[in-house]
Amino acid sequence: MTVTKKKVKFHVHGLQVAAIVNAPKHAGEKKQNPVIVCIHPGSSCKDQTAGIYAEKLAELGYVTIVFDASYQGESEGEPRYAEYPAARVEDIRSAVDYLTTLNYVDENRIGVLGVCAGGGYAVNAAMTERRIKAVGTVVGVNIGRGYREEDPIKVLEEIAQQRTAEARGAEPMVTQWIPNSHAEREEAGMSELDLVGAVDYYRTPRGQNPNSPNKLKFTSMDSVIGFDAFHLAESLLTQPLQIIVGDVQGAFGSYKDGHELYDRAASEKKDLFVIEGASHYDLYDRPVPVSKAVEKLGAFYKENL
Repeated sequence: MTVTKKKVKFHVHGLQVAAIVNAPKHAGEKKQNPVIVCIHPGSSCKDQTAGIYAEKLAELGYVTIVFDASYQGESEGEPRYAEYPAARVEDIRSAVDYLTTLNYVDENRIGVLGVCAGGGYAVNAAMTERRIKAVGTVVGVNIGRGYREEDPIKVLEEIAQQRTAEARGAEPMVTQWIPNSHAEREEAGMSELDLVGAVDYYRTPRGQNPNSPNKLKFTSMDSVIGFDAFHLAESLLTQPLQIIVGDVQGAFGSYKDGHELYDRAASEKKDLFVIEGASHYDLYDRPVPVSKAVEKLGAFYKENL
């Protein structure tokens, strides 16, 4: 199906967020189009894996929207490169607000799809955003859980010291999400599967994009460490839920988080789909795993939107 892409902006608490709307051909002639909000991973942007899923779902007949998080990419917000979970969740709510203003969108058929940390944010938003009627995750990760596994008290102490320094006039500290190259990774002795996959996707021509510069505002990580994407899922996550993970497990924990989310979610209709032979980053852009995920998601949204 032919898809038209349109760059748009919507507002989140006074900030302009840069987005792309993907619409199937003739979508504007209908008044009841289902729509899916696609949320990118931490460190990512609308032009990478979330954009791939957004376009493929549009080819199946869904209007989709994908956007750069506030403070990141082409979206507004200072300080730059900050990762604020509360803002990420509010971005999703505001995307829903925007969609309800489009005359070709059915406001009663809005779904979300999040990749990696975007999956955790999608889940968290859906618990209190009842306009979201169906929730999908691909290698969804509870980002706070991940960072709490790496000596969080030590990191929080370092953040506290840095905040004091910046309050007294020091330059803001901007660090990296991952090594900037395989050479840098190898020099640091980092060989874990998911980390290798991250560098290969984000820092080589495979997925590299100027809106994903591998920069992170260090002091914003205090809010990440204190964030639990799945908090209250046992009582508030009641929408139909489709979880997709690969069975090749790595340190980023999407396989583990996917199973935990399945167990915890209050959803009466939920499914955990495991793609054999696929690692975390295979499900970002590798044609065969992605096609299997999209096929599963297409059936899920067709039934529930």
